[in-house]
Amino acid sequence: MIAPVEPKPAASVVLVRSAPAGAPEPLEVYMIRRHRSMKFLGGFYAFPGGKVDPEDAAPEILARCRGVAAPEAEALFPDDAGAPALAFWVAAVRELLEESGILLACEPAGGRLDARAPRVAEAIERCRKALMAGEAPFARLVAREGWHLDLAGLRCLSHFVTPRSSPIRFTARFFLCRVPDDQAPRLFTEETSEGFWIHPGAGYRRFLADELAMAEPAEYGLAYLAQFASLDDLWTAHEDRRHKFHGIVDRIDVFWDSFDWKANRFPAGGAVPGR
Repeated sequence: MIAPVEPKPAASVVLVRSAPAGAPEPLEVYMIRRHRSMKFLGGFYAFPGGKVDPEDAAPEILARCRGVAAPEAEALFPDDAGAPALAFWVAAVRELLEESGILLACEPAGGRLDARAPRVAEAIERCRKALMAGEAPFARLVAREGWHLDLAGLRCLSHFVTPRSSPIRFTARFFLCRVPDDQAPRLFTEETSEGFWIHPGAGYRRFLADELAMAEPAEYGLAYLAQFASLDDLWTAHEDRRHKFHGIVDRIDVFWDSFDWKANRFPAGGAVPGR
């Protein structure tokens, strides 16, 4: 019997915002579509994210984190050995910049950056281009601009581990984030072919109708978000910063191949049964 592949750490960001007045649902979530040519979940709809790079655990970038202290991160993610827990937050910020152009950063004293200012907007774009070109590690690029990473707006949502039968495996942490008032996600085509806002309930129903291919983290995330009446209610539920659901225990090998997930999903209306 071939031993399972060791899952690699990964992080994703679920951007959320309030829907316009009169909309059929109170929330909207930002989704991307991965290029069909990608080895892992090619063509699937997902949230911005990717694997945790070794540089995400570098002391230089960890020292530039604000809003979440290392001891708190370790307490929230006690089972992730091999790298500092805070590296998941760093990877989330980096991947969000790479795939959406949004940067969660602040001044050294903690003051928020104003991305509406041309100087700041140009610096964010310069940082993203340099990061994608591999010109320098993320820590050096952030330091060059004199910034720190602002982690205060991230809230843990879920934790998923790829099935042991998969040749490519991840232990992935998903974070909630309100879209900043001064920034908006943009489509960059290095890894994604689509980027759009969608109501979580509508997205979940389109998944059930086989219109949007998704893996469980996106499917469960949409169904979970669809139960909230407002963005404030969602944030109140996540004040403890702990993840609310995970996909680990349900992947028991003895029934993985025969269990009918399609017949055992959340209700088509999008509501999640008791948390």
